[in-house]
Amino acid sequence: MAIEMTEEMVEHIDNNQANRKPCILATAGKDGWPSMGFRASMMVYDKNHLAFWERSNKDGLEHIQENPQVLVMYRDPEARVAFKFYGTATIHTDGDTRESVWDRTVQPEKDSDPEKKGCAIVIDISKITAYGGAMLQEK
Repeated sequence: MAIEMTEEMVEHIDNNQANRKPCILATAGKDGWPSMGFRASMMVYDKNHLAFWERSNKDGLEHIQENPQVLVMYRDPEARVAFKFYGTATIHTDGDTRESVWDRTVQPEKDSDPEKKGCAIVIDISKITAYGGAMLQEK
């Protein structure tokens, strides 16, 4: 089965920054220690990929370099909506994909990286579950 994010998923993810409900990215380095952080620039890149602009260059980026398996969680308690997206992240430091993600990044995130020193991260989604773990979609 192929992954194809629903319109509801797209609506919530693409508006996470405006709705003040940022996505949470979970990573783990080669040593196995996890890290989590908010990613307000998260977007639906296409029907089976998420993407975000990485500007912090902290442990999340280092973890992705060491171990590309990631988890993105979105939750909106008022709308009673929550999703977990499991996938493999790829770092884009130059090229068309980097430019495409930058062009689609929300302005507040661009304003936080005025010299455009960050990079694009694209996540190939392999599984989507509900917050409680029920399988919604899987490759």
